[in-house]
Amino acid sequence: MKITTIILAAGKGTRMRSELPKILHKIANRSLLQHVYDTVKQLENNTIKIVVGYGAELVTSTLKDLNADWVEQKQQLGTGHAVQQVFDIHSTSAGQASTGAGHEGIADTDTVLILCGDVPLLKLATIQSLIAKVDEQSMALLTANLANPYGYGRIVRDTAGQVVKIVEEKDASASEKQIDEINTGIMAIKGRQLKKWLSRLNNNNAQGEYYLTDVIAMAVADQVNIVTSQPRTEDEVLGINNRIQLSHLERVYQQEQAYSLMEQGVTLRDPMRFDQRGSIVSLGQDIEIDINVILEGKNSVGSHVKIGANTNIKNSTIGDNVEILANCIIENAVIGQGSRIGPFARLRPESVLAEDVHIGNFVEIKKSSVAAGSKINHLSYIGDTTVGSKVNIGAGTITCNYDGVNKFRTIIEDGAFIGSDTQLVAPVTIGKNATIGAGSTITKDSPENQLTLSRAKQMTVAGWQRPVKKET
Repeated sequence: MKITTIILAAGKGTRMRSELPKILHKIANRSLLQHVYDTVKQLENNTIKIVVGYGAELVTSTLKDLNADWVEQKQQLGTGHAVQQVFDIHSTSAGQASTGAGHEGIADTDTVLILCGDVPLLKLATIQSLIAKVDEQSMALLTANLANPYGYGRIVRDTAGQVVKIVEEKDASASEKQIDEINTGIMAIKGRQLKKWLSRLNNNNAQGEYYLTDVIAMAVADQVNIVTSQPRTEDEVLGINNRIQLSHLERVYQQEQAYSLMEQGVTLRDPMRFDQRGSIVSLGQDIEIDINVILEGKNSVGSHVKIGANTNIKNSTIGDNVEILANCIIENAVIGQGSRIGPFARLRPESVLAEDVHIGNFVEIKKSSVAAGSKINHLSYIGDTTVGSKVNIGAGTITCNYDGVNKFRTIIEDGAFIGSDTQLVAPVTIGKNATIGAGSTITKDSPENQLTLSRAKQMTVAGWQRPVKKET
């Protein structure tokens, strides 16, 4: 079966009160449209077409990596009109035509799946169940029963329980507004039928728009069977129209991620205070994660890892038996097994730590490698540096790697000891087992196995008197 998926993403989203098109607002750091696309792209033998309108140029440039055909709805004249653009079909006064390429490759025998770009949590299993119900004599409609159906189109059934039409909120009678079964906007239809019904649409309604839902009554008139399916949960089909709904679905999504991790054996101290904004590509056992931890991008976490509160980890690899204390920021870094990080440490991109490395409080590492067993425990900045094994770097050490124009590299060889409050002015090499005296500014290479220091001579001035403020 060949599938053509049409994602409707043309609306502005006025109630979001934002210049940004609604479908570019984010859940878990991915746009609403990206969520829908990522789900539906898992279908086999599927071509995806996305209808854009408000902010079309921004949407297509932001999501240029999507493997989809983009179709522009120049005037937003309703959902039916949006789908017409894909097929390049015109009703009597349907307004602008499509950009011309959207309808290519849609065969009469295709199953056309229509989704909404602002319904981000729809599950693949729900989609698969829906399209499985479609054949030449049947179309499928995804519905849901809501405690508060206000604002949604209602599913109207006859006395035998068969769907006869969908009526929109603004066109519904008082009795129809009592119906709690709503249209989710998601349906699947054979291409031949959809093309025929789209050409018959009109805008004789309160909104003056071309409703896609009008094809339901046409299907009934043509004696096409309308079968319905429902999602596992209400949240799965909720659309987003304002910031409150966006916040609600963010928490629903994060709870799903948290429960998934716990099912895989991860201990979350509080599942309600955990955010995963990406994916975990590999996951060990006996992992403990404290509150307010954020995992972004793609991360790998080994076994017996402890992650402290208020820590942000992005696109990083964490080895076995690593302990990350509270309030750390780790981005595009590698942490070797048995290492200890924090609290209040920052690992910036291209930081690579070998096994049993200690990075302490208020230490920042950038674009540096630190070999096994080395320690940088207090108040230091190490940038563009190669640190050997079993090096001890004292408190307040700075590698001065930038002259205002160019970056230079510092090399600290195995076994070196760097005294506190030292500045290493790159390019410079500290030899194997060298010792740098505290308070030094090192501008030249220091030899291995030797003590190197630079200090002003200490002196005491005899008879010196501290100034005293004169009385006025």
